[in-house]
Amino acid sequence: MTVVPMQERHLAALAEIEKVCFHAPWSADMLREELGKGLFLVAERDGVAVGYVGCQTVLDEGYITNVAVSPDCRRQGVGRALIGTLVSHAGAQGLAFVTLEARTSNMPAIALYENAGFQKVGVRKNFYTAPVEDALLMTFFLKG
Repeated sequence: MTVVPMQERHLAALAEIEKVCFHAPWSADMLREELGKGLFLVAERDGVAVGYVGCQTVLDEGYITNVAVSPDCRRQGVGRALIGTLVSHAGAQGLAFVTLEARTSNMPAIALYENAGFQKVGVRKNFYTAPVEDALLMTFFLKG
């Protein structure tokens, strides 16, 4: 498996992964708008996209928008590789932190982020819909 910057050739596959991972998936056009912005990385196996992580940046802050792994590739280190590579790139770019939200019921994701060094920093009440659920805020501090 390799982790590479998101490219046009990945968009159709990532849009399909989005459909099976999220209630309100991003389309290929929405993903295309992120090309060349922030940190959007794709995990590939044999040249096929199996997951991605997207992180928008504002000044020296990183905000993870999505982490998506194809269901048949979960629990195989794909998410760990994506998050680890993202944090490494964020540090190299001088970001102070990277933060994200996770559904409070999404224990596998929370465990992944905690194992990667993210800290629980707060809760956003009723952040998610379908179903309504709180979001756990988690941050990886790169400076200070």
